[in-house]
Order: sequence, then C-alpha cells, then structure tokens
Amino acid sequence: MIEIKNLGFSYKKNHIVLDDITLNLKAGYINGLLGKNGVGKTTLIRLISGLLFPESGQIRVGNNTPSERKLEFLEDVFFLNEDLVQTSLTINKYLALNKVFYPKFSMEEFNSYMEEFEIKDFSQRIDKLSYGTKKKVFIAFGLATNAKLILLDEPTNGLDIPSKSSFRKIIQKSMNDEKCIIISTHQARDLQNILDNIIILDDTKLLLNATSEEITKKLWFGISDKMATQEPILYQEDTIAGLAVVKQNTLNKESNLDVELLFNAAFSNKNLIKDLFDNNIK
Repeated sequence: MIEIKNLGFSYKKNHIVLDDITLNLKAGYINGLLGKNGVGKTTLIRLISGLLFPESGQIRVGNNTPSERKLEFLEDVFFLNEDLVQTSLTINKYLALNKVFYPKFSMEEFNSYMEEFEIKDFSQRIDKLSYGTKKKVFIAFGLATNAKLILLDEPTNGLDIPSKSSFRKIIQKSMNDEKCIIISTHQARDLQNILDNIIILDDTKLLLNATSEEITKKLWFGISDKMATQEPILYQEDTIAGLAVVKQNTLNKESNLDVELLFNAAFSNKNLIKDLFDNNIK
C-alpha cells in the first residue's frame, strides 16, 4: 500500500533527518514506528501524509503521490498529530463540519468508539476537555473515517491505563484488510500486543522493518537463568521476574515479542540486527 524509495529529507542543509529510506508497507497491518527522540518519526509520517514534500526519492500511497494532495488521497488518509487541533467547537459541531470530508465516515462506529472511551456528552466544547479526553475524541473520529491510511503520532500519550486498554480494543475493532495503520510511539509496551509490523529508525536510516512473526522466528524473548544461559545474548536486563533476555532463536523456540526489549537489543547490536533482517529493508 505504501512504497517509499530512496527518500531523503532535511530541514536545514546540515541537518539531514531522513537519508535514503526505502520502505514497503502492506494493507492489513498495524505498524509500530519506533526510534529515539528527534530521529524523524513524525517527519516520516508527515511526508507520508503529504504535509511535507520529499527532497529526494519518492512516496506512493496506493495510486497516489501524497505531495500532490489529490482529493481521492486526502479523503482516504487521516493524520492525528501529537499536537491536537485547538478548537472551541463542540464535539457535535466538529463532527458536522468535518465528517463530510470523509465519504466512508460511520457515525455508528464513532458512537461505538466514544462509548468505549466513556464519553457520552457530545455538547461539550472540545477546548474545555482535558488533554486525554480531547485525544480520545480525535482518535474516535479518525478511526470512524474508515480512511485506508491512518497515521497516529503518540496516540497513547495522555491516556490513563483504562483508556489505553480501550484504545487497543478499538484499534483492533476498526482494522480490516484494506487499512494500513502507522503508530509512532515511545510507549512500546502500551501497543506491543496489537502491532503486526515493527519499523525502527536510527540516525537518519532505517534499522529494522519486520513483522512480529518474522522477529520471533529469528529472535527469542524470555526470562533466563544467568547460570543456565548458554547461547549468546543480544541484550539482557534484570527484572523482578528474573533476567529478561533477547537472543538469536537458533533452536526455533516459540516466544512472545517484547517490543521494548527488541528496541534495546536493536540499538545494542545494530550490525547483527541489520544482518538478520536486511532482506526486509527494501
């Protein structure tokens, strides 16, 4: 659904943000976009949405080039910025003015998502809501657009624990084989059970692009006894449960992906991660 070839972008001549990024993303996947602060996650999302223009390379979303901002593209993409829209409109008025731009908007789905978030009064002014409640309104609206491309920048920031659980439920409920969702986040543990694909950016480059299934085939995540561990460990940290480790899955054992451990292991062993997953960086 998304084809990015040799993408380059910088805000200043001596400040390259993205350099020669090539990335293919399929429909039907929820993608987690990870990286350290300032590495270009939000910039990449803005380029995919057409809000920024590439300096080099190209981006295609379906049959469209985002920078051309054609109507057929705009009505099928929704971008939720971490810096929320500031408006004094009520929820009802915001809906009336904005849902018309999305032909597949579902009021029934919006009501369902708002019910899951426990927001009942649509006569409230959005600027009078707490940051977390505002975010829930815009998340519900974005998913109800039924746009094929949903771009979410730090969606769980500002949400309490029950709301994060509700977010995971409605993301999975809204997903289908025609949609592509990209979630840029620092809150890896909030989302790891719903992510189908992991993208990691590092120092202007792409470090990893692999499905959760591919990752757990090549890496093993779990708790190991320090004395019993014989295989080389990519990363380890002490936890209450014991020694949490990531190691190469040479014995083809099953394990559950731990996105936070993966992130730490990737930056501790960049060359090995690139060697293991290089075929997925296209």
